[in-house]
Amino acid sequence: MRFRPEQHLRRQSDFRVIREQGRRVNCGSFTLWGLRRAASPSPAPAEPAEPAAGAPAAEPAPSAKTSARRVGVVASTVAVGHAVRRNRAKRRLREIFRRHQEEVPVGCDVLLSARAAAVDAPMPELEHKFVDACRKVFSPKNA
Repeated sequence: MRFRPEQHLRRQSDFRVIREQGRRVNCGSFTLWGLRRAASPSPAPAEPAEPAAGAPAAEPAPSAKTSARRVGVVASTVAVGHAVRRNRAKRRLREIFRRHQEEVPVGCDVLLSARAAAVDAPMPELEHKFVDACRKVFSPKNA
């Protein structure tokens, strides 16, 4: 599956909310935080608007913001190392999310914080840890 732009977490406030309210799993090479986004209530119109003559009634389309699985990846200099290592760790973690995003329920956010081992660990091992962590964080009993 493709990693679309609406799946990127960009705002610092989103990162902060996930760290403060989400569930955390230590995976050794990285830490995964997961959080189910609250459904934003749609504003109720004061009076129902009537469509123009001959025009079909418009239905609100589901917002991409509420329906997408989103991910943010963090790699600090202290935890991972210089820029080349940080960028490699982030690329690898984004690729793991791209391959296994179906493990994350729709409407959930994931924050991945890389560690030095994320650069050198074999990809199958990282993928296995990601899938296990997603199952722990997003299991139905934790809803």
